[in-house]
Amino acid sequence: MELKEQPISPSIDETVINLRTIMSNSSDLTLKHAKAGGHSICIVFCEGMASTGTMADLIFQPINTLTADMPFEELVRTLEDGLIIAGEQKQSDTYSDICADIMSGFVTILIEGLDHAISLGVQGYAARSVEEPSTHNNVRGSRDGFVEVVRTNVSLVRRRMKNTDLVFKMMKLGDMSQTDVCMCYIKNVADKRLVKEVEKRLKNLPLNTILEGGYIQPFLENPGNQLFSEVGATERPDVFTSKLHEGKVGVLIDGTPFALYLPKLFMENFAVIDDYTGRPFFTALIRIIRYMAIIFATVVSGFYVALANFNPELFPEALLLNLATSIQDTPYPLLAECLVIHVFYEVMREAGLRIPTNIGHAVSIVGGLVIGDIVVSAGLVGAPMVLMVAMSAITSFVVPDLYDSIAVLRFAYIIVGGMWGLFGITILSALIAIKLCSQESYGVPHTAPVSPFSPKALRDLIIRRSWRKMAERDYRVQDLAGVNVGENNEK
Repeated sequence: MELKEQPISPSIDETVINLRTIMSNSSDLTLKHAKAGGHSICIVFCEGMASTGTMADLIFQPINTLTADMPFEELVRTLEDGLIIAGEQKQSDTYSDICADIMSGFVTILIEGLDHAISLGVQGYAARSVEEPSTHNNVRGSRDGFVEVVRTNVSLVRRRMKNTDLVFKMMKLGDMSQTDVCMCYIKNVADKRLVKEVEKRLKNLPLNTILEGGYIQPFLENPGNQLFSEVGATERPDVFTSKLHEGKVGVLIDGTPFALYLPKLFMENFAVIDDYTGRPFFTALIRIIRYMAIIFATVVSGFYVALANFNPELFPEALLLNLATSIQDTPYPLLAECLVIHVFYEVMREAGLRIPTNIGHAVSIVGGLVIGDIVVSAGLVGAPMVLMVAMSAITSFVVPDLYDSIAVLRFAYIIVGGMWGLFGITILSALIAIKLCSQESYGVPHTAPVSPFSPKALRDLIIRRSWRKMAERDYRVQDLAGVNVGENNEK
C-alpha cells in the first residue's frame, strides 16, 4: 500500500516523519508540538492557508487551558466534542486525508496514542474581496461579482436563492491540483438526467491540473461543436442564479471568478441583466440593435470586398467613384488590403489587452495614428477600408461573449467574399446556419426556441413580455420544443 494511503500511526513522531516524507519536507508544512492534559500533541497546518488569528482564538487558547493531567480518553473526548468549536470539523484517518485537509486551509491535531487525527476548518488564505464584475457591466442591478474562492461564490449564490431545493455538490477534480469544483442545481427544477450526465462528465475528467473553467469547458461540450460554445460563462451571481432557475446546471471552480452554466442557447448571448430591469419596449429595441450589430460585425467587411471585386454596379454612382479612387491609390489587391488591416487591428487589440496598464495608453495613441491617419496618408490602405475596420470593431463588442466566434468568421467572410463574391458569402452563411441548427447540447437544440420553434418561449426572445405575463408561468429549458435531455450526445 502506498504510504499516503496508509492509516495514521498512533505515534506522533512516526506520523510526523511520514508527513514530511509525503510532502517532500516542503517549507510551508508547519508542525507545532505541545502538551495538553499531560499528553503530547502536534498541530499541523500549511503556512498561509489557515488564519493565524482564528487558530489562536479557537485552538491554541483553549488547548492552553488544559494544564491539569487528565485520562487519555477524556482528553480525546474533550478535544473532539466540547473544547474546540469550528465551522468544519472532521476525522482524518489516513495520511492522504491529512495532506488534503491542510492544503485546503484546515488545521490537524495529532494526539499521541490516537490512530486518527482531528481536522478543523480555519481557512484564512489571502483572497480578493467581492468587487464589481469586470465583465458584463450593467446600469441597474447588483454590483458584486464572483471571486476566486469557491466557497465565497457559493455564499453569493445562496444569498440570492434562499431555497432548500438549491443543491451544491462539492468535488475535488484534477489528479495533481485537487481543485475544488462545485456543481449547482435546483432540485425539482433541473432535469435529473441532465444533472446526472453533467456530474458523470465532471467526475470522468482526464485532467491532472485544473486552474480555470476553460480547462473543463471542452469536456462539458460535445466533440466537434467548436464554433459557438455550448457552455456559458458569467462573472455575475445574479445571472448565474437566474440560469439555475431556468433548469440549468452550474459549475463553480476554485481559483477563477467565472462560473459555468449549461446547456447554453445561442439566443442567450443577446440577453443581458439590464433587459429585465427596463421597459419591455426599450428591451426589444436594444435586442434588435444587438442582432443587427453582430450581423454587421461579422459580414460587412467581406460584403464590401465581394461587392467591390465582383458587383461594383450595386454601389451608388457617387460612392462608386470614391471607392474606385481609393482602390486605385493603394498598391495591394482589395482582398489583401482588407486582411492586412484586420490582422493589424487584432494585433493592436491583443497588445492593448496584454500590455501593462501604465503604458497601455501608448498603444492607443500609436494605433490610432497608424490606422487613422498615417496608413491612409501614405496610400497603403484606403479610407473606406479603415471605416470598415472601425465599424466592425465597434459592433463586435456589443455582444462580448461572441467576440471570438465573430473574429474568426469575419476573416472567413473576407476570404470567401474576395474569392467568390456574393455567391461565397451566401454559401458560407448557409453552412453556418446549418451548423447552428444541427448543434445541440445534452439533448437541447442550440438554436431553441427559434429552431425547433417554441411559440411560448418567444416571450423572452426579441420582445420581452412584461413581468406580469412572465410571472404567470416559469419556463424551464427542458420545456423547449425538440428537447430530449436524456439523450447522451457524447460519442
